[in-house]
Amino acid sequence: MQDVPVRVCGVDFSGAQDAGKRIWIASGTAEGGALRIDECRRGDDLPGSGRSRDACLTALREFIRSRKASAFGLDFPFGLPRPLVRQTGWDAFVLSFPGEYPNPDRFRRACREAAGGRELKRATDREARTPFSAYNLRLYRQTYYGIRDVLHPLVRDRQACVLPMQKTVVDRPWILEICPASTLKQAGLYVPYKGRTEEHRAARASILEHLEGTNALSVSTVSLRSKLLDDRGGDALDSVIGALATFRALCNPDSLALVHESPYSVEGFVYV
Repeated sequence: MQDVPVRVCGVDFSGAQDAGKRIWIASGTAEGGALRIDECRRGDDLPGSGRSRDACLTALREFIRSRKASAFGLDFPFGLPRPLVRQTGWDAFVLSFPGEYPNPDRFRRACREAAGGRELKRATDREARTPFSAYNLRLYRQTYYGIRDVLHPLVRDRQACVLPMQKTVVDRPWILEICPASTLKQAGLYVPYKGRTEEHRAARASILEHLEGTNALSVSTVSLRSKLLDDRGGDALDSVIGALATFRALCNPDSLALVHESPYSVEGFVYV
């Protein structure tokens, strides 16, 4: 495997119509065994972006493809449970996705019909304790637009490597699936922190202090720290948590390798 990227980004994703004001991207650099966060911005602050979903996701794709020596953690499901995938491998699944599912509602309906009305989870969802099935009512648009508008074009044009389903390639950004809720659960920090009250802000501060206390994460400036804590939706903080999960994965090269004949090679894998 090639040398791991030193630039790491966490993306708190959204499939909403106004995704530009809901997506957050935290960026940092790996320094001496820790991740130093030096930037966090909303999706509509990316070059060429805007508030609309189409404008923002186009800008996000360009941002990813232009950072060839970076790793990105994105918090939407990269695949479906194996019983719902007709293709033989993950690449074929992603490449056929837009033709298979012309819109998000057809996507959700097709998944539910194939699953007999049940909400199946992937192996990695059970292991990482993610909150929802990939086609749950609260998540299916995020899954749909993430796969169709971000992963599909990048895989089709061979402009990124999606791990662990694909091997790493020199001069391509790496993309990993993350889930901030799962990372917080693993750390025993899954408490209410999304909201407008002082209690919510205090919870965000406590989470960030704990993560910094592990010596695996630092925030570069006081103003950036305030920006993370002042975002009432907790999305800015989620992007930092996603960046940290991505950095941890980079520190464990074995987890980045393709696991043949495993459910991960088709369903995807959540890095916690």
